[in-house]
Amino acid sequence: MATLSLQEITSEEQFNNLTSSASPSTVFILYFHTPWAAPCAQMTTILSTLASTYPSSRASDLSFLTINAEDIPEISETYDVTAVPFTVIVRDGKVVESVSGSDATKVRTAVEKYAGTGSTPASVNGGTKIPPALTAEPQKQQSSVSTSEEPNGGAENTNTSTATKDLSGYAPKESDPQTAPAYSGGTDQREELTERLGKLVKAAPVMLFMKGTPSAPQCGFSRQLVSILRENQVKYGFFNILADDEVRQGLKAFSDWPTFPQLYTDGELVGGLDIVREELESDPEFFKPYRASATA
Repeated sequence: MATLSLQEITSEEQFNNLTSSASPSTVFILYFHTPWAAPCAQMTTILSTLASTYPSSRASDLSFLTINAEDIPEISETYDVTAVPFTVIVRDGKVVESVSGSDATKVRTAVEKYAGTGSTPASVNGGTKIPPALTAEPQKQQSSVSTSEEPNGGAENTNTSTATKDLSGYAPKESDPQTAPAYSGGTDQREELTERLGKLVKAAPVMLFMKGTPSAPQCGFSRQLVSILRENQVKYGFFNILADDEVRQGLKAFSDWPTFPQLYTDGELVGGLDIVREELESDPEFFKPYRASATA
């Protein structure tokens, strides 16, 4: 029997065309992932298996879509994606439920709640059942970061349910350094790399290690974190980890944090986008000591 499968979305235009042409009652299962996040491999298996339990005759009212959260940040920001894997269920153009992480039971329950139960048992390759739950979120580490300054004038609204504004107006000046200063040239010796990383995370009171630069972020998560820093008028330094793979790989082990962006205050890791948002939710004045006006 022909069944449904995960459909890969490769552009915002493709996504908009597909969703706008569907019936309003169509249930969309949006699965956001990145190739570097290990839990996403399991969630891909889970959702592929789950999709295969529904016959292809359901294609008119049920669709499973897979989206690279970094390659198409416009979609990720629309659905407030701050960590992966992340599954969103949309019906009548509205988000009815979302699940963060790779808990198979939660995802299956949410899908069946709105799409009904599949007609065939959920199994992988005809044999293995959907894997059990796996914790996908990195443990929160004690906060502490470093800094660099940008004016707030007309700062971007970080509400990701709205369209993303052009950030080019907030780019650093041409005279500003393109990245944090380099320390101790390239070396393969672990001790020297550790020393270099220790200096980099303390290069400014608030230090952002990101993909790209503030004026040209190369992933949606980095773009959103830059927006948050600008909105809070934070003076911060940055390092483009795409320009130095030694730093990129070394920092993962140095701070025991596998993903980017990474934000540091006073040389210690705060975390990624999701952790920064949690800090601001619990303490709206979290960045007060690092604002440009406070350090002037």
